[in-house]
Amino acid sequence: MKCPAFLLPGLLMAATSAFAADAPPASAKPDLARGQAIATQVCAACHTIDGSRGSPANPILQGQHPEYIAKQLTEFKTGKRDNAIMKGFALALSDADIKNVAAFYAGKQVKPGFAKNKELVTLGEKIYRGGIAERQVPACSGCHTPTGAGIPSQYPRLNGQHADYTESQLVAFRVGMRGNNVQMTGVAAKMNDREIKAVSDYIGGLR
Repeated sequence: MKCPAFLLPGLLMAATSAFAADAPPASAKPDLARGQAIATQVCAACHTIDGSRGSPANPILQGQHPEYIAKQLTEFKTGKRDNAIMKGFALALSDADIKNVAAFYAGKQVKPGFAKNKELVTLGEKIYRGGIAERQVPACSGCHTPTGAGIPSQYPRLNGQHADYTESQLVAFRVGMRGNNVQMTGVAAKMNDREIKAVSDYIGGLR
């Protein structure tokens, strides 16, 4: 389920008037209260108020590294990552407010998820921890760590992420619909549908 398109104009207007006019310098310490206000009034429609387990079609944001959230919002804003709805929201935010909302979501406690496909979990674990040697697909754990916690400012947290969302992004990388990470495009290009589904489900239950 995607964010309803009819909500976009009103939310963008609210975001622009409430946050852009008096935004502090981007170098300032993140303003968590302002970040919460943005999350509550704008982002909650698709991501829930605290970025927790909302629609499987949308990413879980709570506990994500602030650098990663800020990078994605900036790339939506510039068009490097293509998503018409997210670009509209990101354009309404100053650089400082991108930093504010990223810090707000990053400070939320991550809630665990669960793998759902018992038939594929073994394959998913094998790919996540060991890759696919015959096709030179690297282990996911090499960049995202064995627990899926990721590495701040370099690789996003994956553990507990909606399997549906992870699968959709891997497919988007594979077919070129998402082009803001050359490394992930190369990895996904070597994976078939079953492998993508398996590793996505495994990540959903990773802790």
